Parts: sequence; structure tokens; C-alpha cells
Amino acid sequence: MRPDLRHTLERPSESPCLTDRVPAVCLAFFIAPPETEALPVSHVLSATLATLAAGALGGALFAWFGLPAAWLSGAMIAVALATLARMPAHVPTPLRDGLFVVLGVTMGTGVKPETVARIGEWPFTMALLAITMVAVMGATYLYQRRVAGWDRETSYFAAIPGALAVVMAMTLSYPRADVGRVALAQSVRLFILMAVLPSLIAGSGTPPPQSALQAQADLGLPMLAALMALAGLVGLATARAGVPAGWMTGPFFMSAILSATGTVDILLPGWLTQAALIGLGSVVGARFGHVGPQALARLFLVSLGAFVVGMTISVAMSLLVWALFGLPFGQVLLAFAPGGLEVMTLLAFLLNLDPAFVAAHQIVRYVAMVLILPVLTSRFLGAAQPPAGPGATG
Repeated sequence: MRPDLRHTLERPSESPCLTDRVPAVCLAFFIAPPETEALPVSHVLSATLATLAAGALGGALFAWFGLPAAWLSGAMIAVALATLARMPAHVPTPLRDGLFVVLGVTMGTGVKPETVARIGEWPFTMALLAITMVAVMGATYLYQRRVAGWDRETSYFAAIPGALAVVMAMTLSYPRADVGRVALAQSVRLFILMAVLPSLIAGSGTPPPQSALQAQADLGLPMLAALMALAGLVGLATARAGVPAGWMTGPFFMSAILSATGTVDILLPGWLTQAALIGLGSVVGARFGHVGPQALARLFLVSLGAFVVGMTISVAMSLLVWALFGLPFGQVLLAFAPGGLEVMTLLAFLLNLDPAFVAAHQIVRYVAMVLILPVLTSRFLGAAQPPAGPGATG
């Protein structure tokens, strides 16, 4: 194998973001998969097949033990471990987007007419969500600054809950911030959320988590193909319009409207949903393929502490909402958790909760951060500076 191919598909001993390389490289590594379009198809194909095979084995093992969200969490952990064992991991972007389309349609089927009847309560819970966001960010910042000893800029950006692409783009404008540490801290937090939340919620009295995947589809192959094609077009439109997680959000709302209004009773085949769950878990697990074990261990300990700090606040606020409005605790926790829109909404569906409630709150959190963070950051850290170095953009 040529040296450039080995460097691209295999994991270097340390993350490029933990060296003196230009920050733009770090952004590319963490908000998108490594670019492989120029590589021979055989190398890309072999890495992709190995990644999905590892994910399938991990998902099957978790399912065999009866763990919640087994196909998602099991695939993620298995691929992450495989990459630490120096297995090249890769999931092509078109495949990833296709997985999001399938999962978006699947989650939308969990929206029922009774969900619409409770929308009037959401403004109150969203107000409490805003309070939770501020408290989580402030407490996590203080932990990373005072306990972990990180610098001011790095602590600030690593404490922002979610919206990795937005956070990383802003981090590049502050040269004193450790871009690699911020990116890895954000990724590790999402990893811990996916690994811990299903068991935490399943143990809190939530209905059996596997029920959402037990129904099999009555749709014939032509109808299924037409539905997926329509969902793909909707996902393409929302993604190009800049909607957060557009490939999943668009199909989700399309499916949710059809389901909530009773227009179409959509039930996707279990094998299709499980395959998409394996793919998404593999995507998240492959994020750690370029990080050295020692660097990952150091960051994991700090990120675990930050996770405990943030989740303690989220759990407390979720209990308050549960007491005030009688909403399921697990549902509120997923809506208030500092995780990604796609993953938290998907977990709501897998755990037999209301994905529309979770998606709405996660979208509001994302949009609020996009609108507020530039102003807040300039006031807290001062004016941004244009990213420097080759490949950086303004």
C-alpha cells in the first residue's frame, strides 16, 4: 500500500489535532469522515465492509444480552474498540446520509395523534430547557477550567452542549483554543451518552425499549421503495436548505406528519431499521479511529467528569419537568441531554418514547446556540480572529 493510502485509511499514533498541524485539518477529521474519494475503490470498500461487519457483530452481541438500544450502542462500541486495535474504519458519506433517511422515517412512525394534543405544554418545557443549557454549560466550563486545568478558551468551547460543526468552526477563530481537545471532548461526550443513556432510562421505569422495533412492515417492496425515494428527496431538500441534520430531520417530519394525521400507517421492516442502526453506530465509533489510546484515555477521564457534571444538572431539571407536567422522565432527559439531535431523537424512538418531543427540543437548542453563541462568545472571549493556515477559510 502506498504511504499516502496507509496514512489516510489507518490511524496515526496520535490525533493530528494533538500535534502542531494546521487547525483546518482537525476540523475536517472531526465533523466529517476522512476524505477517501481519491483512494482505490478496493481500499475504501474493504475498510467500509470491515467497519460494518464489526458494527453488526457488536450490535448482535448487545442484542443477545438484551441490552437497550442494542444495535446502535453495540455497533458504536465494537467499532470504537476495533479502531483502537488499528483496524481502518470508514463509512462513506453517501451511505451515512442514506442511513439518516431510513432512521428519520423510522422515528417519524413513533409520532402519534396524542403527541399533537400535548404540544401546548412544550413552550414551558423549552423555557426550562434554556435554563438547563446555561447551567450545564457554566458548570462544565468551571469543571474543565478549575478541576482539569484547561485554558479558558478550550474550556469554553468544550463545555458547549452539542452542535459539533458549529462549535468547531467557532473554535478555529480563537487560536489559543486547543482545537483537538475540544473536538475530542465533544465526541467522547456523545460516545458516553450513547453508551449510558439507554440503560439509565430503561432502568427508570420506561416501557420496554425493544417494543419500537418489534412490528414488521406490511408494505410491499414497491411501496417501500417509493416511500424511501420520497424521503430521500425530502432529506436532500432539507439538507441543502441548511436544516440541522437535514438528511434525518426532513424524512422524520415527513413521516411524523403522515403518521400523526393517520394519512399513512408506516411500518418499516425490522431488518432495514436494524441495518441503519448498525450503520449509525459504526459512524460514531469510527470517529475515534485517528486517536491514540493514551490521548483517548486522558481525554476520556476529563470528559467523563464533565459528563457527570452536566448530566447531574440535566437529570435534576428532567425530574422537575416530570413532577410539574407528568411527562415521562426518560423522554425529558433525552430532550434536555447535551447530545446530538439525530442520536437523542433516535434513542427516544428505540426506548418507546415520544421522538417528536425530543426532536423539537433538540432543534430549538441547536438553533438557539447558532443564534446566540457568536454574541456570547465575542463577549466572553473577545473578538474572533480569522483562521490561519493552509486550507482555512473565513
